[in-house]
Amino acid sequence: MDLGISGRKAIVCASSEGLGKGCAVALAQAGCEVIVNARTETTVEATVAEIKAATGATVVGVAADVGTPEGQKAILAACPNPDILVNNNGGPPRKNYNELDRQAMIDGVVQNMITPIELIQSVADGMAERKFGRIVNITSLSVLMPIEGLDLSSGARAGLTAFLAGVRPLYASSNVTMNNLLPGKMDTKRLQGGIAAGAKAAGISVEEAAKAQSDAIPAKRFGTAEEFGNTCAFLCSQYAGYITGQNILMDGGLYPHSF
Repeated sequence: MDLGISGRKAIVCASSEGLGKGCAVALAQAGCEVIVNARTETTVEATVAEIKAATGATVVGVAADVGTPEGQKAILAACPNPDILVNNNGGPPRKNYNELDRQAMIDGVVQNMITPIELIQSVADGMAERKFGRIVNITSLSVLMPIEGLDLSSGARAGLTAFLAGVRPLYASSNVTMNNLLPGKMDTKRLQGGIAAGAKAAGISVEEAAKAQSDAIPAKRFGTAEEFGNTCAFLCSQYAGYITGQNILMDGGLYPHSF
């Protein structure tokens, strides 16, 4: 299916692995010129080479911490007028809320709320002027369903969701959409690390812990970065111009709800 975005310029933050990388690959497959981002030069170079080889797309790497003003400037210097922005960043580590001090809470809000807002401020008006823009924020299932130990991440991402609820109507008539993708239990390093820690605490094997978690999901499996990326690419396509302000849950049916 031709998504109608070949030649569009896309920034995908924190895209050297996991869900961010899945989005970068899918957009490259759709013909976009993709900016990939990670903190270290060697990691970025490896990701660029891999995606170029797999897709033949134009891929540019930027080694920078997207959570800093300097990092954002470097990314935007590489792509001043993006048509697509995928906001992604690592979340705070799992921790009991009683162990969080003020600085940890500030850092978490900067990572998962302030940073994506700053990037949107930098690119949304230009998208509106050009009459095309797709902004996708990778948030989390935990925005809807609390996950023990992820209170800071959940709160910051929920704050981003609420903040943008008042922003997105300003751009809808200019063909600029803002949507959120909410991953559940996806097969990423973060999930694998959590399973390993849980297995150790419970005194069981990693395989047993993984099976227990996947069996609790109606789909009976974890999600993949590939299917997540393809969903992101559709939201960025010419066909998704009438989809905005949505929280699209990808969790294999884990979150029980009717509406």
